[in-house]
Amino acid sequence: MTQSVVVQVGQCGNQIGCCFWDLALREHAAVNQKGIYDEALSSFFRNVDTRVVGDGGDISKGKICSLKARAVLIDMEEGVVNEILQGPLRDVFDSRQLITDISGSGNNWAVGHKVFGSLYREQITEKLRKSAEHCDCLQCFFIIHSMGGGTGSGFGTFLLKVLEDEFPEVYRFVTSVYPSSEDDVITSPYNSVLAMKELNEHADCVLPIDNQSLFDIISKIDLMVNSGKLGTTVKPKSLVTSSAGALKKRHKKPFDAMNNIVANLLLNLTSSARFEGSLNMDLNEISMNLVPFPQLHYLVSSLTPLYTLADVNIPPRRLDQMFSDAFSKDHQLIRADPKHSLYLACALMVRGNVQISDLRRNIERLKPSLQFVSWNQEGWKTSLCSVPPVGHSHSLLALANNTCVKPTFMELRERFMRLYKKKAHLHHYLQVEGMEESCFTEAVASLSALIQEYNQLDATKSMPMPDLPRLSVAV
Repeated sequence: MTQSVVVQVGQCGNQIGCCFWDLALREHAAVNQKGIYDEALSSFFRNVDTRVVGDGGDISKGKICSLKARAVLIDMEEGVVNEILQGPLRDVFDSRQLITDISGSGNNWAVGHKVFGSLYREQITEKLRKSAEHCDCLQCFFIIHSMGGGTGSGFGTFLLKVLEDEFPEVYRFVTSVYPSSEDDVITSPYNSVLAMKELNEHADCVLPIDNQSLFDIISKIDLMVNSGKLGTTVKPKSLVTSSAGALKKRHKKPFDAMNNIVANLLLNLTSSARFEGSLNMDLNEISMNLVPFPQLHYLVSSLTPLYTLADVNIPPRRLDQMFSDAFSKDHQLIRADPKHSLYLACALMVRGNVQISDLRRNIERLKPSLQFVSWNQEGWKTSLCSVPPVGHSHSLLALANNTCVKPTFMELRERFMRLYKKKAHLHHYLQVEGMEESCFTEAVASLSALIQEYNQLDATKSMPMPDLPRLSVAV
């Protein structure tokens, strides 16, 4: 069994991370009712005997004493991390695996990357090594961060470079939350484009998530609940309701429910690593099978059922309908329509009581409506994990390497250029030591090169597929 370490950076990263650990513990509690520390738990948790002083307290088998998350928490403000440490999950995190500051990065990529990066490099390296030492077979680092703020974008991408230097053989999986065009951080286009250059160069796989898509999904849940359709009820104390029990107002962004959706994405992504399955998929297989070109490592994720994520009681979808949902744009966690774009590869990660024959049948059914590149017509990767999410019979996460991410990147570049042409707010960045204007030009050039690669692939979409000769075997 392999292990993975989660590194949550900035306010957004820590809030999503906290939600992920909470949901993961609930899943394991539902399956592991005897309280035994098994291989499934060891993939993301350590079992620690708190009576033993120092680091010698790990217990490999037997009863659970005290579970510690394989996590490193980083924020340049103390608020969110302190909240976590005072909340119900306080005992799950190792207090020696935190890095906080009091000043914050001021929504400035350069402060997070250049100032705090060099200031905390030794500390972060030491904490990452400590996490790695507690693993028998470290397979993957999960980085959770947002692109719009200063710490998430700046320190988050600095961390990627550190991981590449210190652990070159370990996969770097990044979940990046992209700001919407109505973002209240005025410098978020600068932060996002500067961070994109680092993601292009130092990540193995990136799951881009669009804040606007998350908000749209929550709004749809609101509508369904208010419409009073048969079987649509909000569970008590759900993430869709406030503490007063009334539905959250439409104009308020319900961040708890949005973070919950991303945490569920990570829950489904890691299910093969955490539970038994007839066709489990290693995390490194995702990168190996879905990333044919090193720079085109951005995967569009879609999740179904969606409405479970906000604790809404809705009758379960039929299995075949679930597969259809996964390819509709309403279920994408980024505003994109993969059906009308070009697929490089696609992974289907199914959980619950589903047969391989169900998987194959649905792939054959959907295949004619999806356009794959000519050289990878059979570019499907499938995984079956037998343990469904709590309260459900089955779920599906689809990961698509698809040219439909291009419009998101083009819109980001456009927003960057609108600021950059006026040199607006540039002085806040240039007064940081080591930051020059060439950093901006290089970042936008890197993003343009990425967009161009997608353009070249899109240009092959209408080309006829060559009928390749086959080897003749003499009988």
